[in-house]
Amino acid sequence: MKHLVPTGEMTLGPFFPREFGEGANDLTRVDGKTAEGEVIEVAGRVLQGDGRPVDNLILEIWQADARGRYDNPEFLGWGRAATDTDGIYRFRTIMPGALPGRAPHINLCILYSGLMRQLQTVMFFSDAKDPVLEAVRPASLRSRLIATKISPTNFKFDLRLRGGDETPFFED
Repeated sequence: MKHLVPTGEMTLGPFFPREFGEGANDLTRVDGKTAEGEVIEVAGRVLQGDGRPVDNLILEIWQADARGRYDNPEFLGWGRAATDTDGIYRFRTIMPGALPGRAPHINLCILYSGLMRQLQTVMFFSDAKDPVLEAVRPASLRSRLIATKISPTNFKFDLRLRGGDETPFFED
């Protein structure tokens, strides 16, 4: 049986609109109500292996609420943002609570025209004990999954898609 390999001409969609519905990157409000918890902003740049920014890349995040629950009807826990021409994305959300046995974190899914698969990673707020963070080998790569605290409510989390400083990504 022949094994088919995609070629460079076979790009994958979806092909994303430049803009999403208003507020798609703001997880703090649901049906006009403000979610419970400390409001934070997470922003960063998405860069190619050579350091060039990636324009119109889609990031989806999902996270627990302030109490560490995913099943809160007053907090969707999901958002979507696109990078701008400088590769910058931004989310307004709440500080997630810790789940049993897990440190507070935000899950990220990266979608981009031409990527053969989604890229998934996790952003942590500290190097606290967490089984996902501890699974990253070598241990020196773990720091790439920890956001930089810019101020009490602002965090920076850059993503490098490949190269020597590549962000650790996880299989489905």
